[in-house]
Amino acid sequence: MLQGAVTHEDFEGHKGTIEAGDLQWMTAGRGIVHSEMPAGQGTQKGLQLWINLSSKHKMIEPRYQEITSKDVSEAAKDGIKVRIIAGEALGIKSPVYTRTPTMYLDFTLNPGSHMQQPIPVSWNAFVYILEGEGIFGNSRSSPITAHHLLLLDGSGDGLEAWNKSSKSLRFILVGGEPLGEPVVQFGPFVMNSQEEIDQTVEDYDNCTNGFEKARHWKSESTSVFGY
Repeated sequence: MLQGAVTHEDFEGHKGTIEAGDLQWMTAGRGIVHSEMPAGQGTQKGLQLWINLSSKHKMIEPRYQEITSKDVSEAAKDGIKVRIIAGEALGIKSPVYTRTPTMYLDFTLNPGSHMQQPIPVSWNAFVYILEGEGIFGNSRSSPITAHHLLLLDGSGDGLEAWNKSSKSLRFILVGGEPLGEPVVQFGPFVMNSQEEIDQTVEDYDNCTNGFEKARHWKSESTSVFGY
């Protein structure tokens, strides 16, 4: 969460409110029904990332991790601060376990600072700029401003960024190991074939094969999703 708060619950009994700076990491696995709604009035702002599971892991039991802001791993050096949601940066690792190898880093660069972050060559990765403007990839490149996304080509050793402006630069760097498998998606369900999607929808409708607890569970909020 970047601003405000969200109340969440699911049919496994996980329930709570995450506020600005907090994070949750849910692995849907074979299926889970989950609800989330804004907590209170005003602006609620956050980032949500969906990561696919390999075919061999799609039917694992659901797993949930929640970390409050004070327990999120952080590192700082030479005008650079990074909150390590997943993966590793500046020698510090996140406690979040990701079934698919993933990095999710929240960088803040002070004016005049320069950073380098290794990324495995085979990984897909992107940058999303939250605040300020920065130069990425090459020091002679044009500045990129907030709310733009940069898709990295994966041919180098990682990411370089410069803040040559007079204000702070904040962006997230997200990367992951490609699965190299077919993807078939329907609503919130992601499988490897249409036949698997059809079976998953049938399981959800009939509360079977992982969705048994959905039959008698009711959320106290009004926005409910099955994964």
